[in-house]
Amino acid sequence: MSPFANWTFFGLLLLYAVLPIIALGIAQTRITRIAAMAGVVLLVPFFATVVTGVLFPIPEVGIVAPFLQQLREAWPFAVILLVVAGFGNSSARWCFIITLPILGFVFAHHDNTVLRLVGTHLPEAGGAALTRPWTNTAAGAEFSPLYLFLLCVVWQLWVPFAFLRWKSNRTFYVAMLLTLVPLLANRLLPFVSHANVFGYLGISYVTFRALDVIFSIRDGVVKTLAPGQLFAFLFFFPTVSSGPIDRYRRFGQDWVKTRTRAEFLDDLDFCIQRVMRGFLYKFIIAAQIDAKLRVPLLKVAGLKGYTAYMYVYTIYLFFDFAGYTAFAVGVSRLMGIKSPENFSLPFLARNIKDFWTRWHISLSFWFRDHIYMRFQLAAMKGKWFKGKHTASYLGLFLTFGLMGVWHGLTLHYIAYGMYHALLLSGYDVFSRWNKKAKFWPDGPWWRALNIVLTFHAIALGMLLFSGRLTPAPPPPYEAVIEEADYHVISGYVWQRDKNVDFLTVDIYSDHMWAARAQCTLPRPDLREKGYGDGMIGFRAELPPWLRDGRSHSIEVRVVEGFRSIGKPKTIAFPDEPWIRVPLPPVPSAATPRVPAEIKR
Repeated sequence: MSPFANWTFFGLLLLYAVLPIIALGIAQTRITRIAAMAGVVLLVPFFATVVTGVLFPIPEVGIVAPFLQQLREAWPFAVILLVVAGFGNSSARWCFIITLPILGFVFAHHDNTVLRLVGTHLPEAGGAALTRPWTNTAAGAEFSPLYLFLLCVVWQLWVPFAFLRWKSNRTFYVAMLLTLVPLLANRLLPFVSHANVFGYLGISYVTFRALDVIFSIRDGVVKTLAPGQLFAFLFFFPTVSSGPIDRYRRFGQDWVKTRTRAEFLDDLDFCIQRVMRGFLYKFIIAAQIDAKLRVPLLKVAGLKGYTAYMYVYTIYLFFDFAGYTAFAVGVSRLMGIKSPENFSLPFLARNIKDFWTRWHISLSFWFRDHIYMRFQLAAMKGKWFKGKHTASYLGLFLTFGLMGVWHGLTLHYIAYGMYHALLLSGYDVFSRWNKKAKFWPDGPWWRALNIVLTFHAIALGMLLFSGRLTPAPPPPYEAVIEEADYHVISGYVWQRDKNVDFLTVDIYSDHMWAARAQCTLPRPDLREKGYGDGMIGFRAELPPWLRDGRSHSIEVRVVEGFRSIGKPKTIAFPDEPWIRVPLPPVPSAATPRVPAEIKR
């Protein structure tokens, strides 16, 4: 889950994190900071009742009860804020200190994230799951994502300090390999591939930041490490899941800086503008393109469908990613960190080389500095190649090949990297030839033609990146939700290459954990159709908090490997807010219940 992926989470984040930071930045004296923070402590729980929707399903209770409940839950948060107000200021380190407990509070009380972090067996095992590093399942050991997260934090903090202590050419390669271990384990080992934690954590971006520290230590740019600054750099929450990718030395300059009130107000103005741009790009433009154009075009086959999808996906990807980046850069600036920009009018690039100085700038520059330039330097010193430009072209294929693999170990990502390496190599050959031949002149019309041709080359690459041109592998699971209402959900999950006795599934509603079930119910009808022994049905009771008079998206995920299967269903629940209705008895096979309406 991206930090800015749903409205509720982002609204709570603004309330709980942004308002205290603003209070720190505007108030000048200790007394005014404490007074302002006390006001925040009282206002935030009230507004949180509105943001979370607590106020609307129970109007007969009024405002007081939800407000008092929020205030009771938020007392640790209030104590931390008042302490920070007494001793802190608007510097980046104090903003980060505020943010950590706030994020924990938001996760714990409003997004069921603690249930997912401590392990999905928490609803069954209670608090015991907090102390259980792994749980034995039908597919083997399932490691707790919380322990994996803590292990990743300790590991990525230990490696740079160890390399700084025993720095040498030999230990440099060992340190690089050790830094890559969490990423490789997440990509290659299913029992640590928890999408709920590492997807949110952005393990690949954390790895890039950690590698930047290792490279900086080797180059002598970084001579000392501060544990707090290193932790904040690696796990800075606005940019942790999808970038931009900062540099440790540049981050450190902002980390130790204390802002004046005027500087804070400038950063606040910048933050507001970027957040508004992010809403426009991601939640309006990208959302409309996705719903009205991209998704319908998935059903259109042939050259016409592929061509239309190429243009639509290119525009959609820009607005979606640029929207997230606007959020990340804006919130980072509010916290005192000037995260690098990631986009600079990329579709106005005149050539493919110019494009990579405008698109995903922090990623392309990271690969340029740490992969391409180092390969070039090593090739020149070692005289590996006789050709004048051989090292450059091989460096491009190495760099973009690694970039493709970084996106994912699938054919379309690797093809995307090779495609751009080929474009850059071809452009270099053509530009050197054109300097002598003068075949392609310069001028306003020719520059406009360059932009058009470059855009189409980019769009074709985006089509490769989307995976639309590569055949999709058959899904390992087949999941069908057959019955769903405000009491129960039932269906079946079939594993094509069955290698376990039974599957366990988690039911999620609007990305929040709702129930767990084992696929062990007998289904003679499916057995007759060739679905193994037919012991693949599941049935789970849904929690009362779903009966709030709203529609909810229901999703089934296989616990072993945490894979989402099938397509989410939208269930229209009856308008019976917060009424506890006794659960009906499980119907027999002879008298099946009539399922509720499912909007596909």
